Amino acid sequence: MALLSLVMLLVAIFLGFFRKMNTGLLCIAFALVLGRLAGISDKEIIKGFNSSLFIMLLGVTYLFSLAQINGCLDLLAKKVVALAGKRVYLVPIIIYVFSTVLSALGPGTVPTMAIMMVFSMALAAEMGIHPAMLSALTVLGASGGGVSPLAATGIIGINLCAEFGLTGIEKQFLLNGVLSSTVYAVVVYILLGGYKLRMDESIIHEKTPPFNAKQEITLAGIIVMVVLVMVFHINVGLVGFAIAAVLSFLHVSDEGEALKRIPWGTLLLITGVGVLMHIIIDQGGIKMLSSALVSVMNEKTAVSIMGVCSGLMSWFSSTSGVVMPTLIPTIPHIVAQLNGAVSSLELATAITMISNTAGISPLSTGGALALAAYSSAAGASYEEQHHLFVKMFMISALGVAFLSLCAYFGLYHWLL
Repeated sequence: MALLSLVMLLVAIFLGFFRKMNTGLLCIAFALVLGRLAGISDKEIIKGFNSSLFIMLLGVTYLFSLAQINGCLDLLAKKVVALAGKRVYLVPIIIYVFSTVLSALGPGTVPTMAIMMVFSMALAAEMGIHPAMLSALTVLGASGGGVSPLAATGIIGINLCAEFGLTGIEKQFLLNGVLSSTVYAVVVYILLGGYKLRMDESIIHEKTPPFNAKQEITLAGIIVMVVLVMVFHINVGLVGFAIAAVLSFLHVSDEGEALKRIPWGTLLLITGVGVLMHIIIDQGGIKMLSSALVSVMNEKTAVSIMGVCSGLMSWFSSTSGVVMPTLIPTIPHIVAQLNGAVSSLELATAITMISNTAGISPLSTGGALALAAYSSAAGASYEEQHHLFVKMFMISALGVAFLSLCAYFGLYHWLL
């Protein structure tokens, strides 16, 4: 049954790519079939629908749809462009650095991605920067800073390591995380031509108008959302709905049009895959995949293979919710099998950071946020969305392969 579950997932992804069908809807259909074959109840199948993620995505995209419609985001992006002047090549770097710092201060990986991604995608639409580059740098920045001992991913990793006796790793864990993200961020920046970015002179010298009253209220609402998420640690999706309700009450934007602009297909894509993944995990499909990789480990390849394994898992499941709690507890067993020839911290970093890098994929939270935000900001056609989906998945796959190769050559050993 474990093998069949993986086959069904591959078929869903294949049909989604090549038949241009919504992979999430296919996964829900396959979940019913697989559930029936495995004797799983309908109630248990439905548990795989990640309502928390759905609320987060829906709340954020709804709020920023309102901000998009009244021109607030577009004008904000234009003002950022005007400040950058001819140095447009610095914009992706600023996005990466700011995402790293913001995430490390406490909001963590997912809230930072939710806050920054919509702004990044608005910039991409306004400036003509490839959205795949800005989305990747946003995910990488949020992921690197997210292993801070103040942020959720860092806290989870540190606690899981402490359970088998690995303590006092806060500084090294954060430094390794930022190093990992920065190394691949540089690769993405160069490969996608970030250093070549220039802006048309007419756009550089174009005068931007001031924010009108409705846009100022909207901007204030976004700032309040950031504060509530950062300082009070309130769910970003719920805050998005609350702020959106106030904006709608004040008639600063068109609520009906905002609802139409929500990328429902993207939301169903990411949550639908989760329904099938719930059953795959339950039936041992992910464990089978991981075991196949672990069986070929030795002291030289252990870190890189564990990185590949975590990356593959993270394409279809949560890094902090599934991948880390599943793989980090296996570290002492692996270290013992290899007679202590590999570092526990190296393994923990590889699991955490390579799985986070895989999150650039639109099948993961970061990629899903990017796809949803860009679809809304740029009014992207289905073909454009499909092209971006494939591009982001390729960047994610390259990141998993590249960082796993770097891990083989000791990337995560440098700062120990």
